[in-house]
Amino acid sequence: MSDNKDRSGAESLVQAFVDSEADVCFANPGTSEMHFVAALDNNPEMRCVLGLFEGVVTGAADGYGRMARKPSVTLTHLGPGLGNGLANLHNAKKARTPIVNVVGEHATYHRKYDAPLTSDVAGFAAPVSGWVKVSESANTVATDGAEAVQASMAPPGQVATLILPADTAWNRTTAAPKPLPRIEPKAYSVDNVNDVARALKTDEPSVILMNGELTASRSAMADQISQATGARILMDTFVPRVHRGAGRAEVARLPYFGEMAAEVLEGTKHLILLSSQPPVTFFAYPDKPNYLTPEGCELHTLVERDEDIDGALEALLDAVGGGDTSPRLVHLEIPDLPSGELNQRSAGTTLAHLFPENAIIVDEGGMNGGGSVAATRTGKPHDHLILTGGAIGFGLPCATGAAVACPDRRVVSLQADGSAMYTNQALWTQAREQLNVTTIIFANQKYGILQVEFGRVGAHNPGPKAMSMLDLTNPEITWTDLAKGMGVPASRVTTVDEYAKALKASFATDGPALIEVMVP
Repeated sequence: MSDNKDRSGAESLVQAFVDSEADVCFANPGTSEMHFVAALDNNPEMRCVLGLFEGVVTGAADGYGRMARKPSVTLTHLGPGLGNGLANLHNAKKARTPIVNVVGEHATYHRKYDAPLTSDVAGFAAPVSGWVKVSESANTVATDGAEAVQASMAPPGQVATLILPADTAWNRTTAAPKPLPRIEPKAYSVDNVNDVARALKTDEPSVILMNGELTASRSAMADQISQATGARILMDTFVPRVHRGAGRAEVARLPYFGEMAAEVLEGTKHLILLSSQPPVTFFAYPDKPNYLTPEGCELHTLVERDEDIDGALEALLDAVGGGDTSPRLVHLEIPDLPSGELNQRSAGTTLAHLFPENAIIVDEGGMNGGGSVAATRTGKPHDHLILTGGAIGFGLPCATGAAVACPDRRVVSLQADGSAMYTNQALWTQAREQLNVTTIIFANQKYGILQVEFGRVGAHNPGPKAMSMLDLTNPEITWTDLAKGMGVPASRVTTVDEYAKALKASFATDGPALIEVMVP
């Protein structure tokens, strides 16, 4: 902690962040934030990473927070700048990722004039933030920053937004408060544990549905409970982070499509929620169920999202007498290198054969990423980060932030081509920071999932005008050219041999690379 001295409000804020261990800032600043930018330059302990679009900035903060288990800071320009980043803040909200947004605002005395960029910044921030505050004085800025970090870390994690009027950043102050203590999870309910234990001992069909971070220890305890009681263990379709692969207990994932999820849950008499909620379909469909809890099934809550998840699992494991059971761990199985046609299945097997140790998979692979996720199931231990909020354009920025958080680990970014176009500027940041990211673009040159959903929602038989809205070939997007234009080495592959060669080269070389995989 530095001594009190005269400094700008922005300098005191940056120091407060550094003292609170929020020492990475993903930034896309404007005029109102120049004093904050100057403060970043004056503080060598704060790392600053430039994103060329605010959606990259916020998505990178999501990936960083999931892997670092602490917040980074984002810096965006007034309401419109924050608005550009809202989609990935929505994903971060659903992932319960700790993030501190700093949003520049007009000077306090300038707000009344309704200048062109004047907007309701707090109104922009509120839907994605668990905590919002406007700093009104340079003397309170540092305290506000420490509160923002503390709020972002409130279990299970949330987005905290601090709005910084320009004059509070440039005015001088001597305020330098200490970091605030981290908020601990609430105690789990003993009554809930006993209720769940009684339900599991009935021998009626039971499912424990998990969300939150599925650490290796949590998955192992859940497997021990399953062995002791016969309960099935499932994770939600979309969870923020899973410890996966060899040496970890496997947790099955609830299917995306509602009909398949309903089939998996059919006959369940006790649905036990662990940091989760009753499952529903991603969308409503005509004449199809949207609430997936089976009729006659009793709902039980083991632990809420802001409670002590590990303590609750340990207590339940003890209550059902499963502590002496060894968890069933995945055995390492590396498939042979395939041959033949390059498709999502052979692409997945090729990746699994060459998969690096302790990698991080960022999964926005869409219709063609499933083969890679399935094939790496028994691969070397790794982390799997999943799109939680459904707002596409998540993958490239999330991979960028994960690589900043874990510079010694290879990030494998499974990326559908359509959604990659939302935030392709992240490639420039990867090149600028020389991040170890291998981006795999599955180029089927269409919005494949929407072609599937067109029929599922009961729309009429599509004609050429409708199908043109789901097609990416007129003109064709050339990902190798886009990547090279932003400084990332890139190759297009059409065979398994070409794909294997490109993967080997990327994994053996520091820095980013992009592989455009041409798939049906």
